[in-house]
Amino acid sequence: MTQSMFGGRTLLVSGGTGSFGNAVLRRFLDSDIAEIRILSRDEKKQDDMRKHYNNSKLKFYIGDVRDYGSVQSAVRGVDFIFHAAALKQVPSCEFHPLEAVKTNVLGTENMLEAAINNGVQRVICLSTDKAVYPINAMGISKAMMEKVAVAKSRSSHSTVICATRYGNVMASRGSVIPLFADQIRAGTPLSITDPNMTRFMMTLDDAVELVLYAFQNGNPGDIFVQKAPAATIAVLAEALCRLIGSPGHPINEIGTRHGEKLFEVLLSREEMASAEDLGDYFRVPPDLRDLNYGKYVEQGEKSISLAEEYNSHNTTRLDVQAMSGLLMKLPFIQAMAAGGYVAPDE
Repeated sequence: MTQSMFGGRTLLVSGGTGSFGNAVLRRFLDSDIAEIRILSRDEKKQDDMRKHYNNSKLKFYIGDVRDYGSVQSAVRGVDFIFHAAALKQVPSCEFHPLEAVKTNVLGTENMLEAAINNGVQRVICLSTDKAVYPINAMGISKAMMEKVAVAKSRSSHSTVICATRYGNVMASRGSVIPLFADQIRAGTPLSITDPNMTRFMMTLDDAVELVLYAFQNGNPGDIFVQKAPAATIAVLAEALCRLIGSPGHPINEIGTRHGEKLFEVLLSREEMASAEDLGDYFRVPPDLRDLNYGKYVEQGEKSISLAEEYNSHNTTRLDVQAMSGLLMKLPFIQAMAAGGYVAPDE
């Protein structure tokens, strides 16, 4: 049903040469969608993608979300936008926090302003668990991105703006699973920060499903979270070693890195107090109070005191067997388990 909503329409994916963009193309390029536009800065990845897909529906725009002019050119004539462009690496954002602000915050403002000015019907902004109780620059910039999206949604008129938030996407670029797999192949110890750390486990297809659910069900300013299982890093490592045929593989425990959390939080206690449970998803509606500050001082919410955050410690916990089953959904893990190797999606 969702795919028919894209029939004859034009979709723009910002930051579309990454893992999420490739997943969207695999899902929609052969559907009845009229055109998919990819906006990104990396001409090499665009060229690789152009040759790989070789599809006339696919159009490429070299540009940067920091530059309103290039965003405006890409957005003109677009019906829908999946805004995935971001600086995502915690260390690089930590050392260059203003760069994270320029891309993740100001770039989002440019994208949303262009969308509104060009009459785009729907925009879905992709966020991260690190935006909840942020302790690093990347998370802070993504938290501000969400605030910008919610604020713009108040006055976006015919353009519906909402957001999705998810945790670890398995085998996405820069994630730990490809790193562990490479270390196993090379015969070097696995670099584990803290075996008791927990992380939500989602596939790229899950991430696309979450965005599509928000696309179909979102009201202005909503933030959507998909319920997901979690696993400790120790369980993930053991499952991976067993699948690849290296049980008992040596481990080097290096300790928690700067800016890293023991567990992921997808919904804060305050958000859980107002969240709507939709079965497989949570919807967090926007705070629609006005600038009458008396309301903030004089009116409290007893439900907040009773709420509990939604995190990777209190969600469904995977054991080694269940984690193995989830890992086997990844094509490159299937290949490695069979004795071959296929690089994970970029």
